[in-house]
Amino acid sequence: MTEHHHEAGTVLPQAVTVVLALLTLAAVHRLAVRRAVRRNPALSWPTWRTVSFVTGLILIAVALVPPAPAGFPAHMVGHMLLGMYAPLALVLAAPVTLALRALSPAGARRITAVLHSPPGRLAVHPVSALLLSTGSLAALYFTPLYNTAMSHPAGHWLMAAHFLLSGCLFAHAMAGPDPSPRRPGVPARLACLGVAIAAHALIAQALYGGFLTDVQAPIDQVRRGAEIMYYGGDIAELLLAAALVTTWRPERRGGRTPATARPETGISGRTG
Repeated sequence: MTEHHHEAGTVLPQAVTVVLALLTLAAVHRLAVRRAVRRNPALSWPTWRTVSFVTGLILIAVALVPPAPAGFPAHMVGHMLLGMYAPLALVLAAPVTLALRALSPAGARRITAVLHSPPGRLAVHPVSALLLSTGSLAALYFTPLYNTAMSHPAGHWLMAAHFLLSGCLFAHAMAGPDPSPRRPGVPARLACLGVAIAAHALIAQALYGGFLTDVQAPIDQVRRGAEIMYYGGDIAELLLAAALVTTWRPERRGGRTPATARPETGISGRTG
């Protein structure tokens, strides 16, 4: 996602800042993996989860590192990367599980307390995540909010942060392998995913037809952006549905998950 205008003097500092931040996250992730394995050598960390995390960081870099093409289609590509594709890759990397294994018992208990707190449960509930991620698109494209945000550098970065964070919450609520207290069952999550798919399609069609939309951009750009949203969103949501089915584990009677269903988390009954 790019701004409509990049000042030449700010492009390089922005690129360096983004790259350094992402490299720092990659280094922290690597250190966490080494610490988790060192604390429990019998329980390795899957390589594919590390690859998934790095893939998410690369997608963020593609969306944020300037210079890049300007215009509404470029914005929509960034929206897809930050709000759908990168979050899925990051969430499938199970960062919370890694933190629980890498941190001391006291630190793991603090994370668990946050997850079980009322605000934590509300934030990761599928309905809340749906409203934050998909519901906010109506406010963005059907009001002057998009034009206002794109006219200010701070608005651009706040919009990018919202796409990424709300996308991560939604991906976690739908198919995250990390622990999630009182997560609804698969039918309820599939229903939320169905609502998200329908909402994305309706918003994309409204953008394409210019119905109730408030986006200050040439018509051909808005239509290309709508097509990117329509087809790119479909692919991302199919991947999310596949992840939901893949990570789903049946529960035994009494609501308890078999111990063998989570062999890599290392948090069944303990945080180490």
